[in-house]
Amino acid sequence: MPHPVPAHDYRHGHPAGSSGRTSLPQQTRLAMLPQLRLWGVWVALLSAAVLTLGFVATDMRGFSTNEFTVDQELSRNHDGFLTAVAMTLNYLFSPAGGIAIIALCALFLLVVRKSPVNAIAFGGTAAAGYLSSQFFKVIVERQRPNPALLFDPLAPETGSNSFPSGHVALAVGLAWAFWFLARNTRWSRLSVILGILVPVVVALSRLYVGVHYPSDVIGSFLASTAAVILFVGVWNRFQGSILPRMPLLDRFGPVRPEAVPAAHS
Repeated sequence: MPHPVPAHDYRHGHPAGSSGRTSLPQQTRLAMLPQLRLWGVWVALLSAAVLTLGFVATDMRGFSTNEFTVDQELSRNHDGFLTAVAMTLNYLFSPAGGIAIIALCALFLLVVRKSPVNAIAFGGTAAAGYLSSQFFKVIVERQRPNPALLFDPLAPETGSNSFPSGHVALAVGLAWAFWFLARNTRWSRLSVILGILVPVVVALSRLYVGVHYPSDVIGSFLASTAAVILFVGVWNRFQGSILPRMPLLDRFGPVRPEAVPAAHS
């Protein structure tokens, strides 16, 4: 996981003191997200890895054929319970399902928890993870596995949007968002466990359904993480000067850490 960076004093736009980290109030605790050093380099390296994997998968003769054997083997051994799980995940992490999950979580943070900063940070993190898949899909344009060659196609899909998987990218983006929200709390360990387990299960389900190749789901982990790192870098740099200029946010809760009453800190 990325190492936390010092909390900022938004009145001056720089770290508050050099003697150590300062804790942010709960309502604005996502005002500063854990940021990697040289985050721009990490974004570039991960993006390059995604593109390399995508172009190798599309251009190397026999690559997709060899990968497709995994989908075919899984298709021959479908199980009732596993099929139910896979199809549930198929709908839950679909574009519509993803929008609903992100919107509901953000609205809860905004309206119930009175935390506009946390709501926007959570929604932005999860959305960045998902949108990364759409960005790389346009560039790579890999054809989906042919459902006609599967023994039991569960959700036949065609088109040139196979790489990377949007379902997995969404799951990874949500995993980062929930970890940011839960870190340094009693839920931190659980968020890490589920943040690893859920995306892996979603990835396996996409192979089980037969709509992606193994390299598609691997690329999603890299792409979504790159997008989250990019979002974190931009968020930490600009949110302190942008959010206070949005007066509507003040109606839901504080947008500056120093605006939170002492009882919340």
